[in-house]
Amino acid sequence: MVTIEPTRDRFTRNYLIFLGVLGGLLLAWWLPTLDPRVWGLNDQLATDPELAVYSYRFRVQSIDNGVARVYSPRSTRIPALRFLAIVEPRLRGRHANDPQVIAAQRKLGKVQGRAREIVLFHPGVSRLVWVEDIDWYARRGIVIP
Repeated sequence: MVTIEPTRDRFTRNYLIFLGVLGGLLLAWWLPTLDPRVWGLNDQLATDPELAVYSYRFRVQSIDNGVARVYSPRSTRIPALRFLAIVEPRLRGRHANDPQVIAAQRKLGKVQGRAREIVLFHPGVSRLVWVEDIDWYARRGIVIP
């Protein structure tokens, strides 16, 4: 039996080579970002009883040279009250010195402190850097300037 291969023109051949090289480069760029230590810490943060009941999920972005970069809802560009009003709608329209707002801020500090403890307890982490969770705000329609 004779099989006839369709002939490909030069453009198609070059285009397929380009796509293959581009795919290889993207794969080579993406693979080093996979870090089982990050997955493990994110699992610990998600299953911790104190953190699991809080409205915001703390997540580790990366670990480089012993420095863990952890997402945080706190931002120097967004008032804490704005975040708190999102996760606890009963606080909307209240003043910063309202006892419920102060209690919510303390709770956020306690929960964030617990996330910090978990991350710093990991043997591969010696320091923690908080990273603004811009995507979290963007998913809620808030643009951080």
